[in-house]
Amino acid sequence: MHPRIEDYALIGDEQTAALVGRDGSVDWLCLPRFDSAACFARLLGDRHNGHWRIAPKGVEGACTRRAYRPDTLVLDTEWETDGGAVRVTDLMPQRDRHPDLVRIVEGLRGRVAVHSDLRLRFDHGSIVPWMRRADGHRVAIAGPDAVWLRSEPAVRTWGEDFATHSEFTVGEGESVAFVLTWHPSHERRPPLIDPREALRSSVEDWRAWAARCRYDGPHRDIVIRSLITLKALTYRPTGGIVAAPTTSLPEQLGGVRNWDYRYCWLRDSTLTLGALLSAGYQDEAEAWRDWLLRAVAGDPADLQIMYGLGGERRLTEFELPWLSGYARSRPVRVGNEAVNQLQLDVYGEVIDSLALARAAGLPTKPHVWAIQCALMSWLSENWRQPDEGLWEVRGGRRQFVHSKVMVWVAADRTVRALEENPQLRGDLAGWRAMRDEVHREVCEKGYDPERNTFTQSYGSRDLDAALLLIPRLGFLPPDDPRVVGTVDAVRAELGHGGLVRRYSTDGTTVDGLPGDEGTFLACSFWLAHALEETGRPEEARELFERLVGLANDVGLLAEEYDPVAGRHLGNFPQAFSHLGLVNTALALYGGEKAG
Repeated sequence: MHPRIEDYALIGDEQTAALVGRDGSVDWLCLPRFDSAACFARLLGDRHNGHWRIAPKGVEGACTRRAYRPDTLVLDTEWETDGGAVRVTDLMPQRDRHPDLVRIVEGLRGRVAVHSDLRLRFDHGSIVPWMRRADGHRVAIAGPDAVWLRSEPAVRTWGEDFATHSEFTVGEGESVAFVLTWHPSHERRPPLIDPREALRSSVEDWRAWAARCRYDGPHRDIVIRSLITLKALTYRPTGGIVAAPTTSLPEQLGGVRNWDYRYCWLRDSTLTLGALLSAGYQDEAEAWRDWLLRAVAGDPADLQIMYGLGGERRLTEFELPWLSGYARSRPVRVGNEAVNQLQLDVYGEVIDSLALARAAGLPTKPHVWAIQCALMSWLSENWRQPDEGLWEVRGGRRQFVHSKVMVWVAADRTVRALEENPQLRGDLAGWRAMRDEVHREVCEKGYDPERNTFTQSYGSRDLDAALLLIPRLGFLPPDDPRVVGTVDAVRAELGHGGLVRRYSTDGTTVDGLPGDEGTFLACSFWLAHALEETGRPEEARELFERLVGLANDVGLLAEEYDPVAGRHLGNFPQAFSHLGLVNTALALYGGEKAG
């Protein structure tokens, strides 16, 4: 039995991340980067695919309590036993070069016997490394990977059943530290860190970062937790932000909708930039903008929907047949074939992000306007094409309404820039005509007057939660009857348990996949935002309160939620969900002070 997805907490060093269960087991960790092969893959298999559990000896279940230290990514997990109480503190300190996983066991009361079970399995749980002793430590080596385990000299450590075990006893006020360090196997062992100093400096650094947050309205704690999560999902060397640190957590238990989200999506760009700027994190916003500019540089016809952490373009999708999948949800996938899709909406996302950056006063780059004009020139010739749409459907291209709205956004932001900045040069008349033509076509072909709602695609009766973004994007004003009708129709037809699905999977072939999926949390936040925009603030806040209540005990959200089973689904934690939380909180409560 796998723990529930929401039973995990996140720790990380802004280059990779680990998931720690309520039972004290690290069940997922990719080294050295988010998109590297996992050395702990129990999350998608079983214990033989790698994990590291530290817990009181003989205790098999979940902890008594756990929590992040306030305004940090440092996790404390505590157990109460008959003999006393013990705490395990987990963190990944920021690194200069090599990643470290620090686990400190501290006695709180009485005396407690503790057991550590470390099973390293390189290459996504498929390779058992050669383990030996060296320099007083344990080192595991296989192919390009080397991992060192360092513990206190008094801790008894031995090998058994292809695992490394340790046992020790801690009393009140005593502590034992472990450090797990990765490096390329052809290099010498990296310098040792002081685990307790790493704890002190990590707490100090995270709290200093959180203190920069400008938001001071209701639910400030979970807004800051969401921002910390977004910071943790940032690949610090480049500024790229991964959609999630995991792959193949299912959108339906036992189903095939299992995707690799350890990459950076352009669809998130405007929402990410807006959240960071509004919350006061200009440096991070600038780093994301700069990543975006590097990633999209090149032929506009080759613009991708997603890129690797450094802007890599080749994200070849393949399956890992040796992993049984989370809750038997197979296949387990690495890479993402959707990288080859055409999604016209990303042109709008990129240009909207550049407009937002310009309006926010981010330092300009000399080539930004040239990139924007190149994107617009290509789009003006190709916007009439069908595409795969925002949700990366695999059931064939269509004339998706949201894609066309984003084409309008691209033209609108470019026209405005030319009108407001006479020194800029571009095809103002042509792009203005294009903007008007796109708007007219969407209102004619993408709107169902009988039901008073925009539709998922031209000529379709299906709906799409992305239509909720129409007023926020400025395509139509919030009080337009067509906008109000669309919000009501999406809530009625895509609503499930008070939340919102992305689109209907009942009897349709739009995504080309069998099975179902849960409600989409980002879309549910969009509904709350749209209700606020259309003059229903009480309903908006009621929904927001419901969504905040779905976060797990440490404030994290997955991609989706099953309101019937009452559990999280999809990759975890999900940047899109936390972006939705932050942006909606800013929209609903940005002018209020925390009570």
